[in-house]
Amino acid sequence: MRPSPSVSPLRAVLWDMDGTIVDTEPYWIAAERSLVEAHGGTWSHEQATQLVGQALTFSAGILQKAGVRMDTRQIIDTLTAQVIQSIQRSVPWRPGARELLDDLHRAGVRCALVTMSEGPLAREIVASLPKPYFEFLVTGDTVTQGKPHPEAYLKAVELLQEADPGLTIDHCVALEDSAPGVAAAVASGVATVAIPHIVPLPEDPRHTTWDSLSGRTVSELEAIAAGSMATAAGLSAPRPGGSS
Repeated sequence: MRPSPSVSPLRAVLWDMDGTIVDTEPYWIAAERSLVEAHGGTWSHEQATQLVGQALTFSAGILQKAGVRMDTRQIIDTLTAQVIQSIQRSVPWRPGARELLDDLHRAGVRCALVTMSEGPLAREIVASLPKPYFEFLVTGDTVTQGKPHPEAYLKAVELLQEADPGLTIDHCVALEDSAPGVAAAVASGVATVAIPHIVPLPEDPRHTTWDSLSGRTVSELEAIAAGSMATAAGLSAPRPGGSS
């Protein structure tokens, strides 16, 4: 009998959206500036970068401090509506994102979206893709604690396990562009690839850093998952010389 083919260590990729799949951060920054200025305030680039990757409720609080006299829900709805309008005019895809999504789809690797944007915007982006790459969406309005808290990533893993009970965190890789997003993914225990975009990210041994998704392959993600599984196995194995 021929040996059975090796099973890939990579069963799922968890994708951030804003800044990772689509370059929507300029749309968000423009919406924030417009809202602050409508309330007589000013909005600097430095203020805007503080919000990159953050939960929308956090962003709303910062905008209120900048003089926006609206409640949190009104701010989120206003910003989201403006960004959706911008997306409907032009979807600013990040280099390599659609190609990698397609390669993963053809390889049979499950994909999930894990974003702090809310459902309406996430669905708008997903509908712009040529195939149903994402099995499900975990959005900011479906969790109680946003990034950098790991809840969204932990929820995604639980949803993946419903159809594949043998799947563990070590079978997954997360793709993120921002400090809050990377922190959330790392805290969940999922192997994480940082692809810095608007805000530079420091090198950190707890995650892998790529300059871009352009030219990246399924094999590279499989290697990251294999490393995660090897590390987990090493941590759980008895130490040499330890008591039996």
